[in-house]
Formats: sequence, C-alpha cells, structure tokens
Amino acid sequence: MPKEVKRIIVLIVGIIFIILGLLGLVLPFLQGILFLIIGLMLLSLCIPKVRALIKKHTEKQPHLSPIVNKVEAWLTKFIGEI
Repeated sequence: MPKEVKRIIVLIVGIIFIILGLLGLVLPFLQGILFLIIGLMLLSLCIPKVRALIKKHTEKQPHLSPIVNKVEAWLTKFIGEI
C-alpha cells in the first residue's frame, strides 16, 4: 500500500478514536481515556507536533517513557513505515 494512502487511513482512524474518546468522557459506557490514548498514539505516527507533545509529557513521568516507546515501536511494526 502506498505511504500516502496508509498515512490518510491512519489519520482518519486516529481522529475517529479521538472523537470516540471525547464521547467516552461524557458517556458512562465508553472508556474515554483509552480511546484518547489510542487516538493520540496513532496521530503521533503522522503528526510530529503530537509526537513532541507526547514526548514532552512523558518526560515529566519517566516511568511512562519506555511504555510509550514500546507502543510506538509496535505500531510502526504493525502498520509499517509511514
């Protein structure tokens, strides 16, 4: 699959997860935080500013940094290079 098509699909799926996460913050049956985290991780693969935001916030919590790096590496392996 071409990189541009893959990038668009990842962006769309990331935005859908962000919307579900925002809905989940007000609806009791959706796990809003989980959807927001997944959406942000997907968007961080395509948007450098989101990646920088995640890195900035994980610097404040050093025990989260290896987890974020591991998830990012797994997503890159699963989705492929974007």
